[in-house]
Amino acid sequence: MIDVRRTRIVMALLAVVAVLLAGCSSGGAAEGGRQTIRIALDWTPNTNHTGLYVAQQEGYFRDAGLDVQFLPYNNTSPDTLVSSGAAEFGISFQDSFTFSKAAGADITSVMAILQHWATEIAVRADRDDITSPADLDGMTYGGFGSAYEVPKMRAVIQAAGGTGEFETVVLGTAAYEALYAGEVDFTEPFVAWEGIEAQLRGQPLKTFAYSDYGFPDAYNVLLIGNTPWLEANPEAAAAFVQAAQRGYQLAADDPARGAELLMAANPGAFAEPELVRRSQEMLSAEFLRDESGAVGPQTLEKWAGYSGWVFDSGVLTGPDGAPLAQRPDFSTWFTNEYLGTP
Repeated sequence: MIDVRRTRIVMALLAVVAVLLAGCSSGGAAEGGRQTIRIALDWTPNTNHTGLYVAQQEGYFRDAGLDVQFLPYNNTSPDTLVSSGAAEFGISFQDSFTFSKAAGADITSVMAILQHWATEIAVRADRDDITSPADLDGMTYGGFGSAYEVPKMRAVIQAAGGTGEFETVVLGTAAYEALYAGEVDFTEPFVAWEGIEAQLRGQPLKTFAYSDYGFPDAYNVLLIGNTPWLEANPEAAAAFVQAAQRGYQLAADDPARGAELLMAANPGAFAEPELVRRSQEMLSAEFLRDESGAVGPQTLEKWAGYSGWVFDSGVLTGPDGAPLAQRPDFSTWFTNEYLGTP
């Protein structure tokens, strides 16, 4: 086990070094006096990233004096890349961030991109034998290998009246095809992407929202920054975050235009424009704004809700790999100070 862990650490470090060498810049001055900022994407471009590409296409970054470079997805998580300084900012998720931060990652959440869970438990719509998460006892979950998945699934199943006992196979994104083929019984898609994609291909899904069963809500997608860089560059940090916030605000207010700008920034990346348009409409209607209608803010209540649940469950581990003995101060994990006012 020790050798495997060391091997994984070495591989992660090598990936970080590769990105550093490829990026060569570390937030310095770009041509024309603009400051270079790198953002690490969590996946190939999709509607979780629309606001960033809107800011690029509409010139918000340029007008803020920034030269923003998008680092393409690779096998090293944005949490690791941002913490190491290989990128100033990155796309993350409250669940993965919670484990990374507890383990010592030097990262801070600077903006909530999605205000609520946008992933749900999903089964094929034709599974008449599954009408509640409780029916998933003894079935097979197609997962992605993250530490937070199984505890969350178990908690929701138990809250629905089940025992929370099921089999898990780690498939990554192949989990969706495995679900369609009946090789696994349930998985965890983004309803505004894979959920719509399933409808378009004639294989609709039936989904169960975690919060419908008392599970804490969370910021499903985050914009995170390297903590030391943020502290050393407050003006550049605010300029970047506010330009990104403005981009997401446009995507929330005018989803049709947001979708078109995302596709224009990534020509040839989307085989189904209808998927992009419908996804952006769903995010605009249900996920991009908080209860007051604002785009971006975070609250201690929501951070302490989900991340506190993870700690209380005993599965949150520190830098030494042992369960945390002391509850983290979640108020230090995020900030709204770089956001603009609506």
